[in-house]
Amino acid sequence: MSSRRTMTATEALAMLRRLDDEDSDGGAGTDRDSDVSWSLDSSSSSESDSDNEFIPRRKKSRLDISDPGTDLVPSDNIPVQNPDPSDVSAVPRQSSPPRDEEAGPINPLSAERRETAKDGTVWTFIESGEDRGRRQCQNVITEAAGPTAHAKRNIEDALTAFLCLVDEGMLKHIRDCTVAEAHRVKEDKIWDMSVEELKAFIGLIYIRGAQGGKGMDLASFWSAEWGCAFFKETMSRNRFQEIMRFLRFDRRETRRTRLQDNKFALMSDVWDRFVQNCIVCYKPGADITVDEQLFPTKSRCSFMQYIANKPDKFGIKFWLAADVDTKYMVNGAPYLGKDETRRPGQRLGDSVVLKMVEPYLGKGRNVTTDNFFTSFELAKALQAKKTSLVGTVNKTRRELPPCVKAQRPLFSTEVLKSGDATLTVYQCKRKKNVCILSTVHTAVGITSGHKSKPETVTYYNKTKVGVDVLDQMARKYSVKAPSRRWPVAVFYNILDLAAINAHILFKKCTNEKVSRRDFITRLASELRSDHISSKATQLVVREPGPGQEQQQMERRRQCQVRRNCKKNKTKETCAKCHKVVCGSCTRKAVFTCVDCA
Repeated sequence: MSSRRTMTATEALAMLRRLDDEDSDGGAGTDRDSDVSWSLDSSSSSESDSDNEFIPRRKKSRLDISDPGTDLVPSDNIPVQNPDPSDVSAVPRQSSPPRDEEAGPINPLSAERRETAKDGTVWTFIESGEDRGRRQCQNVITEAAGPTAHAKRNIEDALTAFLCLVDEGMLKHIRDCTVAEAHRVKEDKIWDMSVEELKAFIGLIYIRGAQGGKGMDLASFWSAEWGCAFFKETMSRNRFQEIMRFLRFDRRETRRTRLQDNKFALMSDVWDRFVQNCIVCYKPGADITVDEQLFPTKSRCSFMQYIANKPDKFGIKFWLAADVDTKYMVNGAPYLGKDETRRPGQRLGDSVVLKMVEPYLGKGRNVTTDNFFTSFELAKALQAKKTSLVGTVNKTRRELPPCVKAQRPLFSTEVLKSGDATLTVYQCKRKKNVCILSTVHTAVGITSGHKSKPETVTYYNKTKVGVDVLDQMARKYSVKAPSRRWPVAVFYNILDLAAINAHILFKKCTNEKVSRRDFITRLASELRSDHISSKATQLVVREPGPGQEQQQMERRRQCQVRRNCKKNKTKETCAKCHKVVCGSCTRKAVFTCVDCA
């Protein structure tokens, strides 16, 4: 019985070499057939008998020993053979460096499929799946949505909800500017208007929009046959036209200086105050939409816009931000052309979105935009401020890989990732695909259905409608009327947006369900209530009592009240306010005794 001993690594390697050579297709192993000997023979051209001889294919070894110095202890059932020192195959060969086992298995999809955009952004193809992992910090909202404490404290009815947005300071400013313009045009200081009358004037504008009369002739509202009693009871047609004629929103004395720095100077004070009130009164939810609004008008304006794909081609363009859940307008600004305050190199879309969502950054909200605004730089800028972005991307952007322009099978999806942003390419039509950039979705799942829509597409479709629906709501009961003065057109847009926001605040603060049309009619009635009460006391001419004579003038003058007349001439004056008043604009006071009073 032969003795057994422990083999060294060199002896075991030599034995395995010989076993490998004997099992090969070439039969018994020779120096020429071995891997090492072949490399030695091929290096010497003098010992080669035939240069055209067939070159054998290199065979993979069955065992790769990376460290020749490591001892190998064979099993007891394997006989030990002494290696032949002259056998060249006993020389250990060099092995490739070992792969790090802790790195995990190699994914050929992620390791091989990468594309670089024109600006150097590297995108990696990933598989769509349901594993989203932990939510990122920019997707965790830290602020409750709804009316603020200021709004809850002040809102009791429709009028107070409206005054939270168009406050008394704005109304007094408009009243002062309107009276100053009337004094300049009429060259006297007799014409006057109170804040209560201005509210009644706004109430009539709201009723005109609620009845769908923006294209109707103004005289038809006061018509005896077809008119509305609400208009006749509030004020005369001539008075309404007179207020509309003198309606102004800024001081003419300083206008020229302000126009040098601000094209929007004629309305900037009123617009900025309105937007600030909207921000103060409401906190939006988790999703905000930023988009453009084209308010239709053909008034004379230096920043008039023409957009061919809009229902109304001409108008004034506004950037708006709206809450997706309630369609509340949370911010807005007019587009006035080139913005001098924009830093060099910054895209217009990036600048607009950052300004619109500036009051709501750092709270974990998401911003949804279309392909005019969305960019990879904007996504990174918002993510640095704990705000996410979802939006369609123009396929010509330099930060996108070239593969987004390729056509794919119908309803197929490809997902790419760069940093914390995912890019979904979905073939929605045979010759058209859509690209969605998102910093919300760490993984993109595919929904069920024959179209197999990815989650990023469904999320975008759900959150993109904020501004579009807001614009549709404003058009339904719009107070817009023909006007050649663009400040009046902007004022109409303010009233439309204020009615929508006030309706939302009213429902949230009072928990009362009311349709928007009923809310507008209720608001108009409350707006004119103070004016009706004050008009009942002002339009009184008392009959002369015992020992009193009614004051009369020497010559006739035009009536200064003009509620029910057309500049009638008279010698009578009001006993209380001493205004010249004709017989059509007078009311007789009813005397009441002390016992009955």
